[in-house]
Amino acid sequence: MALFRYRYKYKDLGLLLLRVGIGLMFILHGWPKFTGGPEKWEQIGKSMEIMGITVAPVFWGFMAGFAEVVGGAFIMLGFFHKLACILLVITMVVATIKHATAGDGFGGYSHALEAAILFFSLIFIGPGKYSIDKAILPNKKDRRIY
Repeated sequence: MALFRYRYKYKDLGLLLLRVGIGLMFILHGWPKFTGGPEKWEQIGKSMEIMGITVAPVFWGFMAGFAEVVGGAFIMLGFFHKLACILLVITMVVATIKHATAGDGFGGYSHALEAAILFFSLIFIGPGKYSIDKAILPNKKDRRIY
């Protein structure tokens, strides 16, 4: 059967669709946090108390919104892909811990945990050939040691 002999020749297109879809969803999800202002940022940033961090809740709340909006945009573009994924993994791990310790149950923290797994995996997969990183960063064969 031809379907099972398929050699994933469109994997970079699939990766592009994944990056654009998940990036857009994170921009939309993070936008209210990013534009919420200091009161909203403080509310979100207090989640860091679970990990023993009680200073600068406004900063941490802003960073959560920033990671989702700017990180989502960078994921879409394949620009600073690894850094964007790392920021989003950290944000989603904190969100998972917050929801799990608040007693929200699996339904309350599963979205954040699934996203953390996705972004952690994307660190190793890379952005694919349809990305800004691929266009501007040199390949191993293009690097020369002098």
